[in-house]
Amino acid sequence: MRVSLLALVCMALAGCDRPAVDKAATPPPPPPAAHALQVLATTDLRDIEPLQQMVLKATGVNLQFRFGGTMESTEAVLNGQSGADLAWFANAKYLLSDAQGQSRVKLQEKIMLSPIALGLSESTARELGWDRPDRAAKVTWKDIAAAAKAGKLSYALSNPATSNQGFMALLGVVASASQKADGLVAADVDRSAIAAFLKGYRLPGDNSTYLSEKFIERQGVDVNAFINYESWLLGLNQSGKLREKLVLVYPHEGVSTADYPLLLLNDARRDDYLKVVAYLKGETAQTWLARQTLRRPVVPEVAEKVADILPRDAMRIELPFSPDRALADGLIDAYLNEFRRPIASTFVLDTSGSMERDGRQQQLIQALDYIAGVDRSLTGRIARLTNRERLWMQPFSDNPYDLQRFEIPAGTASARGVQVLEDSAAKQKALAQVRAFAAGLNMRGGTALFDAVLKSLKNMADEKQKNPGYQYSVVAFTDGESNKGRSFDEFKRDYDQLPEDARSIPVFMVLFGDANERQLRELVKVTGGRLFDARKTPLYSVFKDIRAYQ
Repeated sequence: MRVSLLALVCMALAGCDRPAVDKAATPPPPPPAAHALQVLATTDLRDIEPLQQMVLKATGVNLQFRFGGTMESTEAVLNGQSGADLAWFANAKYLLSDAQGQSRVKLQEKIMLSPIALGLSESTARELGWDRPDRAAKVTWKDIAAAAKAGKLSYALSNPATSNQGFMALLGVVASASQKADGLVAADVDRSAIAAFLKGYRLPGDNSTYLSEKFIERQGVDVNAFINYESWLLGLNQSGKLREKLVLVYPHEGVSTADYPLLLLNDARRDDYLKVVAYLKGETAQTWLARQTLRRPVVPEVAEKVADILPRDAMRIELPFSPDRALADGLIDAYLNEFRRPIASTFVLDTSGSMERDGRQQQLIQALDYIAGVDRSLTGRIARLTNRERLWMQPFSDNPYDLQRFEIPAGTASARGVQVLEDSAAKQKALAQVRAFAAGLNMRGGTALFDAVLKSLKNMADEKQKNPGYQYSVVAFTDGESNKGRSFDEFKRDYDQLPEDARSIPVFMVLFGDANERQLRELVKVTGGRLFDARKTPLYSVFKDIRAYQ
C-alpha cells in the first residue's frame, strides 16, 4: 500500500622529503573541513552520531550535533533561538503548522522512515489474539484503546507533551476516533477515546533510551507493551535483554510515520546542506542507516536491498496530520491537565548553609517559581504544575523539617473537543502559595540528604497506598555532599527494607554546586531514577526536563 507522507512536521595530509609518487595513482585528499555545521537534533537520534565522521570524510562538511527534547527544540527553532544551522527532528509537522516555523525553515528533505507501532509482549499478544498476522493486520487504534481501558494493555510511551512519538500516538487515537479523512480540528476530538487509551499508560519518560531501559526492567511486572517507533521496537527484539520478544502491531486504519526531515535554518549554509543531503540519500548512508538503526530507507532501490531486516507490509496509510495549531496545543494542554494520571511528588530541597553561596538560593527560588509560574510558552506550559497535581515540599539541612503539602485543583473540562484553558482563580491561588513557600526558604546548617530522601519515599509510599491512581516520584536537589544523618550505605540498607510500593517510586536527583556526582549516581541507580546535571544548565531548565519524566 502506498504511503502518503505529509511533510509538515575533517584530515589534511602533508609530506616532505618523500620519493616522487605517480600523481595519477594517488587518491585525492578529502575536501577541507568547513566551519562546523551546527545541527540541533532530537534525543532519539543519538544513534546516528557515527554519521558525523562518514559525512566529513565524504563531503568535507563537519557536523556538530546537539541533542534536545522534541518540543523544547521545536520551540527554540520557532523563537529563532536554536543557535543551529540545521535541525533534524523525527518530523516537522508541529513546527510547520505555524507560520513562524515555516519562515524559519528554508529547505527540508526527508532522510529515513520509521512508523509508530505497538510492541506487545508475546504472551499478551496471544491473550488478545493479536499474535496471528491475519488478526494483527486488522487491529485498530480503537481496539488498542479498548484493550487499555479493559486493563489488558499496560504500556510504556514517551510523554505526549514533550516527545514526537508520544504526541503522534495520541493523535493517532484521536484521528481514528474522529473517522475524518482530513481536516481534523480541535472540536472533533473524542474525549472518551483519549480517556480510554490513557487508562493503560503506566510508564512515562522523556526519550526512547530511558524508556527502553525501564521497559526491560519492568516488562511482565507492570507493563506488557511499548508504543514507539518501529526501529526502537526491532532494536529491543534484537538486544536479547527482553523477558519476551515483542509482537509488532501496526494499526489498521493508519500510522504516523517519522520521516526524519533534515531542515535548513541558516540559508548561508545552503551549499553545505545540499552536500550533506546528497550524501545521506546516497546508497552508502541509506544502507548504513537501515542496518545500524533499523530505520527504513527513503530510496526505493536501497529499500529493496535491505528488505531482509525489516518487516514487510508494515508501511500503511499515513494518518492525516491537521495543520490546525489549536488542535495540537489543545491536545497537549488537555493531556497535561485532564487526561493523564495526575502527578504526586515530593521535592526534597537542600536548605543547608552552603546554599547561600554563588547565587544558589536564588536559583532554587527561580526554579520553583518557574514550575509555579505564569509562563504560557509551550515549554512553560509543560513545566508548570498541572491540574489535580499533589506536591509536597521537604526542605532539609541537619534534618528534614517542615514538610508542606500543596494541591492544584482540577479545572473545568471542555464540553467537547479540546482547547487551552485559562487558569482558574483557585489554581492561581495554589500556584501563588508555592511561590510564597519558595521565597520563605532559609539556608542554614548541614546536609542530611539521605535522611530526607528516605523520609520522602516513605511519605510517597503512604500516599500511594491511599491514592493509587497517581503517578508518584521524588525529586531531590542538593548542592553538597551529605554530611549529616545516614551514610549512603545506611541509606541502602534501610531502602532495601522498604515495601515494594516504596521501592517502585523513582528518585530524580539534581546535581548542583559541589554535590558528589559519584554518590548521586549510585543513589539513582539504587532507586531507579535519573540524574540531572545543573552545573552547566540553569536550574529552572533542569526542573523543566524532570517534569517530562513525571
